Amino acid sequence: MKRRMTTATAHSSMPCMAMAGRGHPGVAAAAAAPSGAAAGPSPALRPPGPDPYSMFRPKRYAGTKEDPNLVPSIGDKRIVGCVCEEDNSCVIWFWLHKGEAQRCPSCGAHYKLIPHELPH
Repeated sequence: MKRRMTTATAHSSMPCMAMAGRGHPGVAAAAAAPSGAAAGPSPALRPPGPDPYSMFRPKRYAGTKEDPNLVPSIGDKRIVGCVCEEDNSCVIWFWLHKGEAQRCPSCGAHYKLIPHELPH
């Protein structure tokens, strides 16, 4: 009895089209375009404006009763830290409530809570 050995057919000796560089034309274009983190966020997800994450220094106000420091908040109260003097290393923390302007208990600077909407 003869043993029959099977060998690969003609199909396996032909190079794969994708491996030979003759694949789908869209594959090469997609490989060249940045994706993932390299592409950056989608334009629809990029917040508008020059300071989308509120990282710039806040606008300076006089801190008087007529021109208080405005503090944005999504709630009815917020903790505020006041560095009363420029060279001071101590921060005075106090609760700021919605309504009239309130004074810092140490230096007397005025702060006012204003409503802030989160971008969706």
